[in-house]
Amino acid sequence: MYAVIKTGGKQYKVAAGEKLKVEQIPADIGAEITIDQVRAVGAGDQLSVGTPLVAGATVSATVLSQGRHDKVRIFKMRRRKHYRKQQGHRQNYTELFISGITSAAGSVKADLPVRADYPVRAEAPAAAQPAGE
Repeated sequence: MYAVIKTGGKQYKVAAGEKLKVEQIPADIGAEITIDQVRAVGAGDQLSVGTPLVAGATVSATVLSQGRHDKVRIFKMRRRKHYRKQQGHRQNYTELFISGITSAAGSVKADLPVRADYPVRAEAPAAAQPAGE
């Protein structure tokens, strides 16, 4: 099952279990958000297109990270006029994990993957007892 959602002025085709970078959304890392601007929902050969939105369809997502894209360099130059201008820009983004799609045709869920780069908290070893007592 897939859905076409609108966020940040852009449209994205998403499926449960996918990761996606969208325009910045003001939410904390680990927060569960619901996107209700669903333009279309498809499952196999069935397609439900909204006018403009599909009634009752939602996409739930978990915020994985907030960050900034690579720098885009802007360079302007007028030849023979001694005019050169450099500028740079980094756009903010929010990385989402699509955890579920719900519509009238049904719903599909996906579990959040366990990341290997998260630090694992080990239990502290028990204090050693003196042997003489």
